[in-house]
Amino acid sequence: MIYRFRIILDNDTEEDVFRDIEIRETDSLEDLHNSITQSFGFDGLEMASFYISNDEWEQGEEISMFDVSEGVNSVRTMNETLLKDVVHKSQTKLIYIYDFLTMWTFFVELAEIVEEAEGTDYPNLMFVHGQIPDAAPEKAFETEDLNLDLDDYDDDLDVEDYDDLDFDENWN
Repeated sequence: MIYRFRIILDNDTEEDVFRDIEIRETDSLEDLHNSITQSFGFDGLEMASFYISNDEWEQGEEISMFDVSEGVNSVRTMNETLLKDVVHKSQTKLIYIYDFLTMWTFFVELAEIVEEAEGTDYPNLMFVHGQIPDAAPEKAFETEDLNLDLDDYDDDLDVEDYDDLDFDENWN
């Protein structure tokens, strides 16, 4: 079976920016990652992750390019995870983050499942709409839920005065 995805750039510009991609259900998330980076004109050299999402686009389990957990809490990786294992009729949404320094964020939604068309090479870029901006859209993070008041941490320490910090210079 062939999955048809719409990949939408999360941005606040006037013009929508999205790509429609067809890919086999037996391909890996790494194959989808490569298709997305190519279709949006990225070089594909930056770190990226997919996140399983619910219908409200809330970020769930991470599926990353590499397992950097050092065996503590290993994570699934893109090259070992097949599309059909994370996306299906009842689970249609993923969030894709490319380049964690600039945080290009995309909403990936399964639009349709169809039969494979004879003579078509997959993955297949079906449709392109809009041009990606020169820089990733800035994210507005909500901090009101964090209940952070930095004045609560005023402990009268002068971080410029190393003598009062009880730091042993010769620790090694």
